[in-house]
Amino acid sequence: MSSLKMMNKERAVEEKDFKREQEENKEVLEGEEASKVATEADETPEEAAAKAAAMEAEAREAFSDENLEEKQDKKDIAIEDLTDRLKRSMAEFDNFRKRSEKEKATMFDMGARSIAEKILPVVDNFERAMVAAPKEGDGKAFADGITMIYNQLKKTLEDLGVKPIDCVGQAFDPNFHNAVMHVEDESLGENVVAEELLKGYMYKDSVLRHSMVKVAN
Repeated sequence: MSSLKMMNKERAVEEKDFKREQEENKEVLEGEEASKVATEADETPEEAAAKAAAMEAEAREAFSDENLEEKQDKKDIAIEDLTDRLKRSMAEFDNFRKRSEKEKATMFDMGARSIAEKILPVVDNFERAMVAAPKEGDGKAFADGITMIYNQLKKTLEDLGVKPIDCVGQAFDPNFHNAVMHVEDESLGENVVAEELLKGYMYKDSVLRHSMVKVAN
């Protein structure tokens, strides 16, 4: 019985100490809360407004940084897209320019070639007239006039890229010559052009008219 009483007494003491400790902790917490409230109460309206403004500015700055980064990403994407479009447009324009220049050159060549083909018979007639024209006497002045006009015409054709084909004494080449006659001539080699019957012409790198020739067997 004595032991039981002692145990109960000790338990009662422990409970009393626990309650006292709880009350002390409560007083400390209440004191801290009261101190905080008092501190906040001691703030002037200007200080409270400044504090609120600082918090708002901090929040706005954080949001602004995120927004700025997002805008920068969108800006970089837009710049990259515009740069790519510009490069494609420049490449397309360059291709168009080259294609236009090529088409223009082709059309010019076709026109010049067509005109030259029509002029060649006139050149042939001038050459025949020069052969038949008198070299002396009253007709010499007329022959000189024909020669002068012929030289001007030939110079104009040369400026356009039209030049005669040199064939006499050359090996026969069907790419440039058209054999209309054959002749036995031991002084010439086999398949050598012996005589030019009608002068052939080149326009730049292509044959405008084949030379009509006599070929030695």
